[in-house]
Amino acid sequence: MPCNDPTYFTLHSQSVCGPFSPIMAHMADLFQQNPKGKSSKGKAPKGSGGGEYTAKDIEVLEGLEPVRRRPGMYIGGSDETAMHHLISEILDNAMDEAVAGHASTIEVHLGEDNEVTIRDNGRGMPVDPHPKFPKKSALEVIMTTLHAGGKFSDKVYQTSGGLHGVGASVVNALSSELTVEVARDKTLYTQKFSRGIPQGKLVKGGAVNRRGTTVIFTPDTQIFGDKAHFRPANVYRMVRSKAYLFEGVKVRWSCDKSLLRGDDKTPAEEELHFVNGLTDYLSHVLAGRKRLVDSFFAGKAEMAEGDGIGGRVEWAVCWPDDESGFLNSYCNTVPTPDGGTHEQGLRTGLLRAIKAYAEMTGAKGMTNVTGDDVWGGACIMLSVFIKDPQFQGQTKDRLVSVAATRLVETVIKDHFDHWLSGDVGTANTLVETVIARANERVKKRQDQDFSRKSATKKLRLPGKLTDCSRSSPQGTELFIVEGDSAGGSAKQARSRETQAVLPLRGKILNVASATDDKMRANQEIQDLIEALGCGIRDRYDESKLRYEKIIIMTDADVDGAHIASLLMTFFYREMPTLIENGHLFLALPPLYRLSQRGTTHYAMDDAHKDKLLASTFDSRGKVEVSRFKGLGEMPPGQLKETTMDPSRRSLLKVQIAGDEEKGAQRATAKLVEQLMGRKPEERFKFIQENAKFAEALDI
Repeated sequence: MPCNDPTYFTLHSQSVCGPFSPIMAHMADLFQQNPKGKSSKGKAPKGSGGGEYTAKDIEVLEGLEPVRRRPGMYIGGSDETAMHHLISEILDNAMDEAVAGHASTIEVHLGEDNEVTIRDNGRGMPVDPHPKFPKKSALEVIMTTLHAGGKFSDKVYQTSGGLHGVGASVVNALSSELTVEVARDKTLYTQKFSRGIPQGKLVKGGAVNRRGTTVIFTPDTQIFGDKAHFRPANVYRMVRSKAYLFEGVKVRWSCDKSLLRGDDKTPAEEELHFVNGLTDYLSHVLAGRKRLVDSFFAGKAEMAEGDGIGGRVEWAVCWPDDESGFLNSYCNTVPTPDGGTHEQGLRTGLLRAIKAYAEMTGAKGMTNVTGDDVWGGACIMLSVFIKDPQFQGQTKDRLVSVAATRLVETVIKDHFDHWLSGDVGTANTLVETVIARANERVKKRQDQDFSRKSATKKLRLPGKLTDCSRSSPQGTELFIVEGDSAGGSAKQARSRETQAVLPLRGKILNVASATDDKMRANQEIQDLIEALGCGIRDRYDESKLRYEKIIIMTDADVDGAHIASLLMTFFYREMPTLIENGHLFLALPPLYRLSQRGTTHYAMDDAHKDKLLASTFDSRGKVEVSRFKGLGEMPPGQLKETTMDPSRRSLLKVQIAGDEEKGAQRATAKLVEQLMGRKPEERFKFIQENAKFAEALDI
């Protein structure tokens, strides 16, 4: 068995591959030499790696050597992506100065040969001798010593992106050339380094009329290779995001025009300053895209001190109509692509606020709503500034400060509560949208579960269904009748080969006014769906329809008409294609039986009865008139003769008005919603407008 693992050995003619292979191979060598596992003459056993394991084998890495040996521990790797992280480390230090209120401008320049220059107008790195290393300046200690910096306490920075005191020194260690210029006390100081090693002492220069720190570095090709290059577009996006995150800073971006090749549309120069911060970013991203709601949920708030954490949270949220959203989060201007506790707090706050609003306004259907339904399609920018944040790893991809969850949740919930209450129209739109998403999600999950279950068992038919014997749907009919009594008569009157009977218990659910949950819980509806076998809505499959004709056969009275209306509403809402393809019919059972001297006729209604009495029967004998109370009381022979025998019965074919006209289709949909929907006031209005046309009422 082939194996690409370097630890690949042969043991007793069997291929062994995996983490235990070296141990097994080593033991095999031992037992081949000495059955008791002892080496001869005190020598190291063959295959043991050779030599003894002593103190001299312990290697101590000093200074910045660990960074060069294992760059992945500090910047996530040694590829081009990791190389871009070097810019982040220096840029974060400059942003820390800006957030602390000591810098207002940052300059970033990308030059040829991967040279990067980052300058701020902050306080400048300290250049006086360090108390613990009096022969070195503080600048040299910062640049050559891991875990040396001014961010381990809150004396210098209340909040900061650089936490571990390794950022600048890591960049120094992984750069072939690095120069630091500090303008402090109107004097310029300069020191140069190569691969983390000072190339001389700190040099005091002439007078300057500015302040701040400038870092110029070139990544080391020994670490990243000679094919890795900074991408202007990537660096520009990084720089621009920093400007969005802190509206109080101006970032001046520039790069050599020779680096902009092909279709790269990155500007060669641009001053980035966004007075509205995160909202400006969302406005830029969503330009030209339709939005579910026009307004942004945006703001900022100070977070109360608690659990040793405090600071500020800023956010901007918008819901695009296309539901193509994202969540970008930051902590102290450092991107957190893997999220963390601050994102968790935001999600919980949004969910709790919208549920509270829905409960206050009486909106129904929030039971199934989850956080994904609220923020799943939203575009979200979240930025927090907190003291002593805890990250997962040096690259700070995930915030793990536990206290941030509760603090962000409290801020977001309070402000979202006020925002929803202040704009009722927007709030109602969001509530309706998240409820619809939740219903659709639940429906899809239930459909998937049903599909998995159905695939493992034979077709299940409702227990009350009396099926026909013909296996193919051609020429077959399903009679939907009301009640077991009518079902009993229909079963005796039917043709066993082609006619099936499904009795329903009373009036079925009105699907136009019921929720999806109620429809799925309704046994009569589920029996009907299973009997037809073709699925509903977008899962309707004509090829799986088990009958050619679906015939609604109800009593010829008001209740029967109501049941027929409910069934037609079900088919119109859930299986419109079945109607469009001509499969749905209404049976026309008679209301009266008229007989005289062996002559029998059936009347459909009172008008038909009067006509038959006047034209068909003579006055020489009494006409016996009997009214059917229902199909259940009609003898099977008469039911077959009048309603079920294809050669003698009459059927009404159900069609959707305006198959070819969109306007007529909309009118039909409006009428169904008006008469069968959730708003009783619409039905009352219809009755008032049409009552004058009613001539005879069967009440």
